[in-house]
Amino acid sequence: MPSSPSPTRLSQRRNTGRNHTPHGRRNLLKSAGLTFALPCLESSQTLAADKPATTGSPPAKRLVCIGSYLGLYRPAFYPEQTGADYTQSPLLSNLASNRDNFTVFSGFDHEAANGHKNWDNFLCGKTIGDISLDQIAAKKIGTGTRFDSIQLCAGDIPPQRMIFTDAGVPLPMVNRPSVLYQKLFATADSRARSEYLLRSGKSALDLVTEDAKRLQSKVSHADRQKLSEYFTSLRDLEGRMSRQLKHLASNDIQVDYELPTYDPIAPTLMLECEQIMFDLMALALQTDSTRVATLFIAGLGQVFTLDGKTMRAGYHALSHHGNDPDLIRDLIRVETEHMRCLNRFLNQLKEKTDAEGRPLLDSTIVMFGTGMGDASRHSNRDLPTLVAGGGFQHGKHINNADKTYLLGDVFISLLRQLGLETDSFSNATRGIEQWA
Repeated sequence: MPSSPSPTRLSQRRNTGRNHTPHGRRNLLKSAGLTFALPCLESSQTLAADKPATTGSPPAKRLVCIGSYLGLYRPAFYPEQTGADYTQSPLLSNLASNRDNFTVFSGFDHEAANGHKNWDNFLCGKTIGDISLDQIAAKKIGTGTRFDSIQLCAGDIPPQRMIFTDAGVPLPMVNRPSVLYQKLFATADSRARSEYLLRSGKSALDLVTEDAKRLQSKVSHADRQKLSEYFTSLRDLEGRMSRQLKHLASNDIQVDYELPTYDPIAPTLMLECEQIMFDLMALALQTDSTRVATLFIAGLGQVFTLDGKTMRAGYHALSHHGNDPDLIRDLIRVETEHMRCLNRFLNQLKEKTDAEGRPLLDSTIVMFGTGMGDASRHSNRDLPTLVAGGGFQHGKHINNADKTYLLGDVFISLLRQLGLETDSFSNATRGIEQWA
């Protein structure tokens, strides 16, 4: 792994695809880097022919979800013993300094279909496209910050997606650290440009809303319901844009961090990119730029060189090890780097404090997991999961060998810890109360 970047003081029209048969296509709004589409309406061909807030202060105020596309080698991740007196596994040994700050879950999954394409279930539950865990949380805890959530990726962005809105729309991910940095800590010139784009986008929203309202009197009852949901989404988007404009008008945010002179986006530099994304997430939480963040750790054919030794095969090929001990050894070496990045991130959250002077880790839930339990067999059963911080009673290995719970039950407990009153997530209805 590279050494940590050295710190330095840095400051910080309407376009709906219109044609002469407007209802036979999807209307698109493109402005300020956004693409927003009208829902598909059942009336299209006909026309062409003619949730409660809680009281009190919850233990957790922030949520970070990290997903490893190629999973984790479970025999090197899971401890052999359950409960608090477990012996650390090879991968968990890299988190030794935070042992009392995290809980390991084994045997949990969504009972969803297998295969790479179903990795997308990770934060959605059983059905791909259902609103993801982070976006549920963002509706509760993300409305007071400049960005209700940020979506990041280390490495090339694959076809798989991790984040979905309540309308089933996958949210784009940022995989260039410089782009993320400029979004979070813009200079005066950058803020002026961002303000111009956001105000232009708000004007476009007004126009596309007028278009949608004109459709309401001409469509079926079912389509009016779809349009109602669409208006709700537009209002949510307008709210996000208004928050960004409000925060752009505030003073510069000063941070001590120096980006590298280039973006490490080459496939072989994925691990370097991962470390920087973790660093920037910590800064985003510390400056309260956002309270919800996700990081997708990609994995394709890149061949890594670690400690001067080049791996026998690309990362993806290592994950399909077929029980070859040499491939497994190299796979564990790559996954060790993921654990080291995570441990460094947890240490940063222990050192950085919130507005009340408390360590960020005390009020930030960090979940590291995956949508694939065994990449070698393309199995999406038994998904390795680790939860840190957030005010939980940690230091344990919770094994679900009897399949009493689903991974969604863990998610329910996370949402409750964030102050959301909920009894269900996808196909789960219980929560893990004895853990919380």
